Amino acid sequence: MMMMATTLDDYWYEAETLEICGVKVPPILNDFIENQPSIVERFYTKLYSVPSSKPEEPQQILFHSNRICLVGLAKEHVAFEKGIRSVSFEVGKVDRSENKVSGRKKSGGMILQADSTLALVTCMDDSVYKVRSCVQGKLVEVNERVVSRPELLHLSGEGYIAIVMPKIEHCDALKEKL
Repeated sequence: MMMMATTLDDYWYEAETLEICGVKVPPILNDFIENQPSIVERFYTKLYSVPSSKPEEPQQILFHSNRICLVGLAKEHVAFEKGIRSVSFEVGKVDRSENKVSGRKKSGGMILQADSTLALVTCMDDSVYKVRSCVQGKLVEVNERVVSRPELLHLSGEGYIAIVMPKIEHCDALKEKL
């Protein structure tokens, strides 16, 4: 009969130096960096869009070097204070969740203008906020996980509303504008 470890004290680890092809390889524990930047901090540039008419509704755009933009709410958005009840991708006559793309050029993606509405966020007090694209380009996908779990919107990198791919020629203007 095998005994199972039940507490942390029952576990132990002894760092070993391995030899691979005649070369001594130190344990990976020696490479641990306590304050390692997150993936978002390492690979994305944070850009913000703050409408002059609605300064309480800022949005965050995470811009990757491959042009992909994750569009979401900035943590200062008033919806977080009120509490988010739901997210819907049905905007007017269009359901953004039905967007389908294929191939490297993302054929079939909905064309968006910077002021196109991506989603509607409904708060606990029944107030509704539009999430704008902020980026002119093709809609690659929407984050359908936020429909069933709106609390994900709080997480940078996971709580995006949509992924938008701007045209190459618009990237520099986008960075300057936001």
